[in-house]
Amino acid sequence: MTSRLNDKYRKDVVPVLKKEFGIDNEMAVPKIEKVVLNMGVGEAITNVKIVEAAAEELTKIAGQRAVITRARKSIATFKLRAGMPIGCRVTLRGERMYEFLDRLLNIALPRVRDFRGVPSRAFDGRGNYTLGIKDHLVFPEIDPGKVDKSKGLNVTIVTTAGSDDRAKVLLRELGMPFGR
Repeated sequence: MTSRLNDKYRKDVVPVLKKEFGIDNEMAVPKIEKVVLNMGVGEAITNVKIVEAAAEELTKIAGQRAVITRARKSIATFKLRAGMPIGCRVTLRGERMYEFLDRLLNIALPRVRDFRGVPSRAFDGRGNYTLGIKDHLVFPEIDPGKVDKSKGLNVTIVTTAGSDDRAKVLLRELGMPFGR
């Protein structure tokens, strides 16, 4: 079974992108390759259990098990040693990716307080978009009563667009609420 967003991409977005960019081959149309969720937990230096709680919460949000990331280098000023756990991440592809994006666009972003759209200048030059969410409690999978501290997370949407303009059109057609 395919997700709503995947159906929308195939039926509605692909013809629009083919017409707008003058693409004949359907395989050359820009598409979303993967979505990477990353949660950095700076307080993990003093308490390792915070990273495990963050990984558990990110697993609930993504619907896929989160991997705990470790420090590559030691930084003395932050009392950080190489190999210490400092965050967690999840890489979503295929149907899980479309399901997550559907929940992000239609449920989580409208729950953000004073939401006026996502910034349109958060592209990296190669057609990838990174969105920072200050509070992970906007996702309905997280029970606010069981969370000790709200955490932020980054959502990186990797596309095959190649340029920021093409990626922006792709994401706008999928329903990304660009604003400010």
